Amino acid sequence: MKPINIYALTRLKDLMRLERLERQMSKRAGFLKIKPWEIEGLRELCAHLREEIEGAESLEFYYSFSMPKLGKEFDLLRINDGIVVNIELKSGEVSDEVIQKQLIQNKYYLATLGRNMYFYTYISKTDRLVRLSNSGKLVDTMWEELAMVLDRQKDCYDGNIEELFKEDRYLISPLTDPGRFLRREYFLTSQQKDIERKILKNCGNYNGSRKRSKKTEARSNIPDNSSDEKCVSVQGFTGLPGTGKTILLYDIAMQLSRFKRVCVLHFGANEKELDLINDRLKRIDFYYCSTAAKIAIENKYSAILVDEGHRLDKKTLDDILCLAKEWNVPVIISYDREDSIAEDERKMYGAGLIESIPGYIRYQLTNRIRMNKELSSFISCVMYSRRGNHRRDYPSVSLVYAENVSEASRLIDNFEKKGYVYISDPSLAINSGVAEAASQIGFSEAACKEFDKVVMVIDETFEYDEYGYLRYAGRDKDEDMSGSRVRNLFHGLSRAKKNIAVVVINNVEVFDVLLYVLQSGPI
Repeated sequence: MKPINIYALTRLKDLMRLERLERQMSKRAGFLKIKPWEIEGLRELCAHLREEIEGAESLEFYYSFSMPKLGKEFDLLRINDGIVVNIELKSGEVSDEVIQKQLIQNKYYLATLGRNMYFYTYISKTDRLVRLSNSGKLVDTMWEELAMVLDRQKDCYDGNIEELFKEDRYLISPLTDPGRFLRREYFLTSQQKDIERKILKNCGNYNGSRKRSKKTEARSNIPDNSSDEKCVSVQGFTGLPGTGKTILLYDIAMQLSRFKRVCVLHFGANEKELDLINDRLKRIDFYYCSTAAKIAIENKYSAILVDEGHRLDKKTLDDILCLAKEWNVPVIISYDREDSIAEDERKMYGAGLIESIPGYIRYQLTNRIRMNKELSSFISCVMYSRRGNHRRDYPSVSLVYAENVSEASRLIDNFEKKGYVYISDPSLAINSGVAEAASQIGFSEAACKEFDKVVMVIDETFEYDEYGYLRYAGRDKDEDMSGSRVRNLFHGLSRAKKNIAVVVINNVEVFDVLLYVLQSGPI
């Protein structure tokens, strides 16, 4: 999106023509719905600026810009290397509290630019101009002051504003960027905030025997005869990879720890990043957990939060619920439903167990934060080759073939030189040979992290079944599914933000399917 000349835009009076011109000027993808009062406000703003600034007719602003992923909108933005000017437009009577809250929020979001910032609101009905002071107070100001600030903005940025608001500036993973997480240099989407608000409200109302509204009862599994027994409050949220589950869970832990001590159960590898977070956050204790070991915690906490809940088995989940019941505290779980994976590759684990808990309340994250639609579509087609929601091209995906481990090692090394991270599955026998020629990170170490580029291996132990699902051919039917190779591949590939590479070793059948997916969609 490009900046526009607001004086030139407001010379038109017909809204339909005006909207067409705005799209042409801003180069935005679609038409912007503009209300009549907005144009009147812009016209009056231009009139005031022309009285104060020579050549005001040439001033350009980014008009009605929304931050990618977050949806946070700004009416007018003007940016150069040292200064950001934000002007919000209001038509009628608006309370100072509402204006102040909006400008403070704008300051919060624009802080990622790291520049001096000036925030104004123009109320056209009362012809009033106000600004946000450095102390966060709302003060009336003169047009001369705004004119002086705008006049200091030389050589303003006129490129695509989205380039200044890359998602990695404000959407992070706690385990990939622990320092930025601890400094609170991240934002939640409106959907994440809404889920957090509901969960915190339920936790605040929790007293061990929650009263249930008809609406809550309708979407839960609480039996009618449960009134006499102490009820464990269990809430959770699920979503596809890249929807921001981990950052939401950790932020909820931060909010709850403002009042009492809480614990987070992490089902993944020991990570130095998590140790750093644990050392710095004195009111949150993190525990490394495994489905193979009993959950044994000596301290008592006011809430239990569980990350990577899809890795839970029944015994481990029962241990957590027993602790919650003993302490009379709520449980909050983040997990992936793993719907893309064949059912037999994920049975007895994860979402099914969690969602069958009596009284469980589920929230759904749908907005992609980390992973783009292209990579998500490809991963879904890898898991189920006949999936209908496919694309016709995958420019961010690379597929190569190796006849043996030696060739695979060289190919992986080539990808690593291009910045790819090799995520390995130690369960694969062939992986030990690949490891000799390539540095690697295990899939459990990669859990909850994110990488720009990811490369993974599919060897001859994988196959597609008669229904089009990817399966691990070497598994016994009764084998423990906690280490499912298909699940490992799914979650490993899902760590990628920008690019995926797949090295197929000595498996032409799977290679043919993936090649067909990349070129023509599912078979």
